[in-house]
Amino acid sequence: MPVESGNSAAARQAKQKRKSHSLSIRRTNSTEQERPAGHRDMLEGQDSRLPMALRTNLMDLFGQIEREFENLYLENLELRREIDSLNERLAGEGQTIDGGDLGKGALKTKASHSTSQLSQKLKTTYKASTSKIVSSFKATTSRAVCQLVKEYVGHRDGLWDLSVTRTQPLVLGTASADHCAMLWSIETGKCLLKYAGHAGSVNSIKFHPTEQMALTASGDQTAHIWRYMVQLPLPQPPADTSASQDDDVDFSDKDEAEGDADGPSECPTVRVACTTLKSHQGVVIAADWLVGGKQVVTASWDRAANLYDVETSELVHTLTGHDQELTHCCTHPTQRLVVTSSRDTTFRLWDFRDPSIHSVNVFQGHTDTVTSAVFTVGDNVVSGSDDRTVKVWDLKNMRSPIATIRTDSAVNRISVSANQRIIALPHDNRQVRLFDMTGVRLARLPRSNRQGHRRMVCCSAWNEENQACNLFTCGFDRQAIGWNINIPALLQEK
Repeated sequence: MPVESGNSAAARQAKQKRKSHSLSIRRTNSTEQERPAGHRDMLEGQDSRLPMALRTNLMDLFGQIEREFENLYLENLELRREIDSLNERLAGEGQTIDGGDLGKGALKTKASHSTSQLSQKLKTTYKASTSKIVSSFKATTSRAVCQLVKEYVGHRDGLWDLSVTRTQPLVLGTASADHCAMLWSIETGKCLLKYAGHAGSVNSIKFHPTEQMALTASGDQTAHIWRYMVQLPLPQPPADTSASQDDDVDFSDKDEAEGDADGPSECPTVRVACTTLKSHQGVVIAADWLVGGKQVVTASWDRAANLYDVETSELVHTLTGHDQELTHCCTHPTQRLVVTSSRDTTFRLWDFRDPSIHSVNVFQGHTDTVTSAVFTVGDNVVSGSDDRTVKVWDLKNMRSPIATIRTDSAVNRISVSANQRIIALPHDNRQVRLFDMTGVRLARLPRSNRQGHRRMVCCSAWNEENQACNLFTCGFDRQAIGWNINIPALLQEK
């Protein structure tokens, strides 16, 4: 009887302690909930690659996990104190049952029961918390569906740039370090025409807005305007590209014998330009047509951009101000605006809407070479840089970007879809990623099962007229690739 009364008294005391401890835990929770807010304020002051909505969701989930584990830790400490108290009390009474040591038996039973409870609670908490995190990611990362459609192979060296014609017939143009530019049938992947008039690497290709003329910039310090006439072949049945996709497979060492072939057979060649623009003293890295197609702008490593009249080939303006070599130039689709990017970490907006005033605005925000800056249909400019960021700017407020995308690799010549306002980011690490204008990542183009680029991806270009093949990329694996990008309706509404 004394043993039972002692045990019941001890059990009663332990229960009272647990009750008081649970009340103290509730009071602790009410005060501890203020801590994650402090952490949140501290974290929000730091740079992050995540969108703000996703960051807030994650911080709330991590705060809940932290509070739950803190409660479990306090409860574990209290259970250990209870075990020690019972052990001391029973050891002091020196009572035994059936010749056994009651203290050891009670301690083992209590410890085993407490440990199993704690283990089960930890498992339950961990499972619930991680499921919340996973579900939150699923809810915020609805992906675009990306499928490889066609490969365009025939150049002897890496591709720097590509572009799609703005008028019928729709063809793809590529500019290569092999001193040639090529025109391709989008549907069949067949080379339709080769331009071989440059004496250096062809760094850029752009098509006239209304006529069958192309503008190419070259390492031979010139830009050429040349005419083309092509006839599209009959479309062929699409190739089967439904093989499994594993993003982690690396085919960088794939045999490139196919790239060493003699190139496309029976491909007509143009060797003489209609117009040659010769005013630069360095590599001409990019060129583009102004709206209307009567003037062109060129960007050079001589730190200047030149504005030319197409009909007379005369130099109209020299745009100076950059401290280092230019890397790209782009014109607005509907207004007489030009943006030039440079290795001096800035890009400049040149305004030619008023013939008597040629204003310039400087955008500062990158910490390394600005590899490209392009206009969107609205009043935005999107810039990409070797500092592994892409920034979206409002032309009406140039002091700070309205969105920043942080990546894990240098960004090359980006492009923005006019219809869906999606940014395509080609990277040095062979990846191509898609983001919306708010900085939310939509997809990464597949690089698996011998699909995708095997070298640095240099450029991307959207094709708004062909839904079957609406994005093109090119790189130093000597090929261009056509992709079908299907954006869910939910993402388009956002």
